[in-house]
Amino acid sequence: QVQLVESGGGLVQAGGSLRLSCGASGRTFSNYAMAWFRQAPGREREFVAHISRRGVTTVYADSVKDRFTISRDNARNTVYLQMNSLKPEDTAIYYCAARGSNRFDPMTGYDYWGQGTQVTVSS
Repeated sequence: QVQLVESGGGLVQAGGSLRLSCGASGRTFSNYAMAWFRQAPGREREFVAHISRRGVTTVYADSVKDRFTISRDNARNTVYLQMNSLKPEDTAIYYCAARGSNRFDPMTGYDYWGQGTQVTVSS
């Protein structure tokens, strides 16, 4: 099992940047594919980005492609989400997720979730 804790959220003006971090407990972090999801009030949770176990491949939602970058440092048990050119539509609670099983679909099958961190983008 793995415990996940997000940090780095906050209030930023449109066009600004934030870097989210997700720290994982345990010694098996490299066995998990990781992802970021987000959920705005009154809306369904949506997929944001995925990174493979070794960080070789990444997948992004079309809404954040070319603006957000997911990365990981397995030596530090941490996954990051660099968010640039932020828009008010990016306002949401951002969740980190881990997946231990081997699956083709990058959007499904996540077993562990963090508590979330709030990102608010003002106009």
